Order: sequence, then structure tokens, then C-alpha cells
Amino acid sequence: MKLNTLVVDDSRVMRSVVMQALTKSGVAEFQFFESDDGEDALETVVFQSVDIAFVDWNMPRMTGIEFVTKVRALEKGYHIPIIMVTSERAVGKVQEALDRAGADAYVTKPFTHADLVRQVEPLIERIRTRQVPQAAGAKSGGFFSKLRGG
Repeated sequence: MKLNTLVVDDSRVMRSVVMQALTKSGVAEFQFFESDDGEDALETVVFQSVDIAFVDWNMPRMTGIEFVTKVRALEKGYHIPIIMVTSERAVGKVQEALDRAGADAYVTKPFTHADLVRQVEPLIERIRTRQVPQAAGAKSGGFFSKLRGG
């Protein structure tokens, strides 16, 4: 199973670290989309087929929390697992991301490979169990087609 994976961080180095850790994890095969801020990432979610997203908190133009909130407001029957990957460690920040914004998991920087895998594995399993095989040669559309059931 190949997962369309969105990695959002204003640091190119951090995006690379996340993508390398996911690739080495072996929990799934990943195809990556990258964004350096939440506004561009939101466009990717709307126009591409995104299965899972890894999002930094502090970014220009739109924070990670604003991004999560906007994605959750757009969702109608199709839930994109979102993992916050951030240096924000305060309990209040974790609660804001998970409870109020709607992130599915939270990983603090710097993280180990094991930290990331521990948060990702249950979400990947949920994605696997909800997938319905597509007709041969069919292409999955973006977020809007998922809203329509396509």
C-alpha cells in the first residue's frame, strides 16, 4: 500500500528528517508531498489525494493548528490522520492540538525513529482497514472527490 503523505514544515531539513524516518520505518510505502507553510499545505489537501499528514506547529502564513482546524472543517466523512511534529512541549499545547484542533497524534522535536513509528503505526493500521480497493487503472482524486465518495 502506497500512502500519499503530506509533510509540512518551514524547515526543509526537518521535512527531510521526517520523510527519511518514515521511509526507513517500513510501516508503509510513502509518496511525499511537501509544503513549507500551512496555506500551501491546505491547497495540497484540497487538490491532491492525501492519506496522512505530518505538520509543524510554528510556520509562516498559517500555523499548524490553523491548518488542522481548517482541514477538520472541510472533512465530510473522510478523515485524514494528522500528526503534529513540533518543538511545542507544554501540556496545554498538546491538549490544544489533540483536543481542540483535532490532530490525531503528537510528536515532539527532536524525536527518535521509535517515537515517530509508535505514533504512526496505529494510524497506518486505521488507514489500511478503511481502504476499499479501486477498480484497475482508476485514479484517486483529491479531497473534494473523497467528499463525493470517489
